[in-house]
Amino acid sequence: MTPNTCDLCDAHKSDTSGDFRVLPPVFQPYGKRIRFAGPVSTVKCFEDNSLLKAAVEADGTVDTSSGCIGRVLVVDGGGSLRRALVGGNLAAAAARNGWAGLVIDGCVRDVAELAQYDLGIRALALMPLPTERRGEGLRDVPLQLQLQGVRVQPGDWLVADEDGIVVLTRRPA
Repeated sequence: MTPNTCDLCDAHKSDTSGDFRVLPPVFQPYGKRIRFAGPVSTVKCFEDNSLLKAAVEADGTVDTSSGCIGRVLVVDGGGSLRRALVGGNLAAAAARNGWAGLVIDGCVRDVAELAQYDLGIRALALMPLPTERRGEGLRDVPLQLQLQGVRVQPGDWLVADEDGIVVLTRRPA
């Protein structure tokens, strides 16, 4: 079982290596699952969710010696509050394909639908306006969440719960 974010922060409060990072308290919960953890995959996009859609439509599970777990998709949406990167259809695809959670540095929509799926979803805010799909963006690249100032890389481990979100270079013990 993954330790909670407060215990992880207590254990790493003096860590200056950069292997432990805490996301600022700007992400609101929208999914049914409040606690989630898993290895990170990334998408970088701005007001275009084409690559995000492709990601959640793929298998989000990871085989480990301790069984199958879901990955966490971290999306650098540039902090845009003008378009929703995730709605009910993409959340349904993520839940169906075994993703543990989505962390969106941007907006989501269809809040009533998002709450029905067994998926962790954190985002900056709600916005009913969808994106336009232009096929732009990058997948599985290191991110520097622009507005939040936090580095997140594919393969990092993300833990989210009622108290916040932390990112570690490796899976916590």
